[in-house]
Amino acid sequence: MPVRQARRVIDGILLLDKPLGISSNAALQRARRAFHAAKAGHTGNLDVAATGLLPLCFGAATKVCGFMLGADKRYQALIKLGEVTTTGDAEGTVVTTSGNIPVARELVQQAVTALLGVRMQTPPMYSALKLNGQPLYRLARQGIAVPRTPLRIEIKAAELTYFQGALVGLDVQCSKGTYIRVLAEELGEQLGCGAHLQALRRISTGPFDLSQAVTLATVEDFAGDLARLDELLLPLDSALRDFASVQIDDAAARAFLQGQRLPPQATPVTATDWVRVYGKDDNFLGLGVREADGALRPKRIMHGIQAPNRN
Repeated sequence: MPVRQARRVIDGILLLDKPLGISSNAALQRARRAFHAAKAGHTGNLDVAATGLLPLCFGAATKVCGFMLGADKRYQALIKLGEVTTTGDAEGTVVTTSGNIPVARELVQQAVTALLGVRMQTPPMYSALKLNGQPLYRLARQGIAVPRTPLRIEIKAAELTYFQGALVGLDVQCSKGTYIRVLAEELGEQLGCGAHLQALRRISTGPFDLSQAVTLATVEDFAGDLARLDELLLPLDSALRDFASVQIDDAAARAFLQGQRLPPQATPVTATDWVRVYGKDDNFLGLGVREADGALRPKRIMHGIQAPNRN
């Protein structure tokens, strides 16, 4: 009987290209088993029917998952005009059809442009949002619909990349909480023919791009070579590139790691938001918040995690 390998404490971020047909959590658990990681989490669901960038956080990197949850996203979407489905995507049953599909690219472009900007969007029933601990999609499968609170979202850019017959391709940059299947339905309403999301691929989230990602097949192929797997991990502060950084001396580092507030003269940085804090040799110590008087208060302590090639 094979000996089960103990879980390892590892710290870092794996950029995974989630395959079609499995949930984000299933992808996470398969990667976690390959790494023998003691602690892991992901940074926001991709639907089973969606593919693309899914950052996975191991060990201390789970402390920065929340920052990535709030990051902007970019998607490539394929939308089918003329059909409305029960789920808003290709997984559902077609409930209405229309032959009144526009033939002029200009009309489709106008409808895409109308989607830009800030608006309130109601999450779909077929979503991973939870009510009393139960995902809404489970209720939806039982034919149960419940009220959902509209969320403020922003479509920052939407480029029409393809239009042929009933198929529309979009490249969308949007804020957190945006449901592209709802956007597809809104496009269909704009055009008067109905629509649903045919396919979806996430291209970027926050500072990360799909070009940096590895497939789940690659991760599982490397499962017997932990050193090779570890080379796939990014330092956890790579998720925090938008924050200012400061390097402090040994005395200030000891105080920071003890949770002590650092006076302004110990941290010469003018940022007024979150700040990445480093000790000697570029060791990432954690995150602090700049206060009104210029002092820095520790908020997330991550002792001794090295961060090569810091920006």
